[in-house]
Amino acid sequence: MTTADAHAPAVSIRERYRDVVSDRWPVTVAPQADELVSSWLHRLAYANGVPPKAFVRVLGLNPGMWSAALDLRLPADIANLLYAKTGVAPDRLAAMTLSQDLPGQLLLPLRYNRDRDSSAWLQFCSRCLTEDAQPYFRRRWRLATRVSCTQHGCRLRDRCPSCHGCIAVFDQAGLVPQHYCVACGYDLRRAPVPYISPTTRTLDRCIDNICSLEAIAHSPFGPMLIRRLLSMPSAAGGYYSTMMLTGLSTAARTYCAERLSSRSEWPVDYATYDEKDRKARRLRHLIPPTSDHCAWIELLANALGRRRGRPVVSEGNEPGIKLLDLLGAYAGMRPGPGRRLVQELIGT
Repeated sequence: MTTADAHAPAVSIRERYRDVVSDRWPVTVAPQADELVSSWLHRLAYANGVPPKAFVRVLGLNPGMWSAALDLRLPADIANLLYAKTGVAPDRLAAMTLSQDLPGQLLLPLRYNRDRDSSAWLQFCSRCLTEDAQPYFRRRWRLATRVSCTQHGCRLRDRCPSCHGCIAVFDQAGLVPQHYCVACGYDLRRAPVPYISPTTRTLDRCIDNICSLEAIAHSPFGPMLIRRLLSMPSAAGGYYSTMMLTGLSTAARTYCAERLSSRSEWPVDYATYDEKDRKARRLRHLIPPTSDHCAWIELLANALGRRRGRPVVSEGNEPGIKLLDLLGAYAGMRPGPGRRLVQELIGT
């Protein structure tokens, strides 16, 4: 060492350059609110210049619906690898899976086919994808009970409107963002927004708001509600009456929900003014606060059962509430855009 070297200032790597010389991947993407693990992995692969179909080899997994399978169960070794390469903690990754707070029986099955009436594994809202800075897919879009977007109130889609193919980003061999159809390249953000009636949207949100895994697991009426939700096509009647809810496409499930929530599908109420007044007072007595999930689970299970004359699950002698009355009460308790229209259509 020379005299000049001895007096030279010590050189150290600045904090902002540490990741450059670390084992992390060049680019890390931050998980978004309610994002699926699969969606995050697709964005991560794209950001690092690797197509999803090739990224599966980076994780040491088998091809196929590899990312969709990780939504259901994220192995510890994969979570640790992702943590080492991205800095996203395993508990944060676990929160992006479907095992946290969504009932497994109500999830759409892992399959994708061209039968328009059959279920696909994932749905999307084109408006959400349009507004996202980096389009991503939400966890609640995997629920079979979900047919509308919470943010925009429009009906969800489960197929590309151009080629009618299902979402299959895990099979994307090109370096293309995940909001483009793998089969035909259509930009899903451009998909037309299907209509859904206000009453059906109310039913959809009512089910979604009370059907958390924790609420159902702690309610004695949870198993019955799940069975009756899965049997909604039978309760609705019509073309899909022999099918299970999880086996139907978004359009078919919306058809069933429309029939369930449509006033024309119920007997005409010829009650007098006094009878309607007594009914209104009874409803005010029976309707619990929205925070009482257990009570709402019981009411919804009974209301779905009444649609086809099934026995109520309540232990008391109090008769159940009709589904339309329940939706009317729910709409009156939930503030937000369109509330007046919902109440008028339901008749409250």
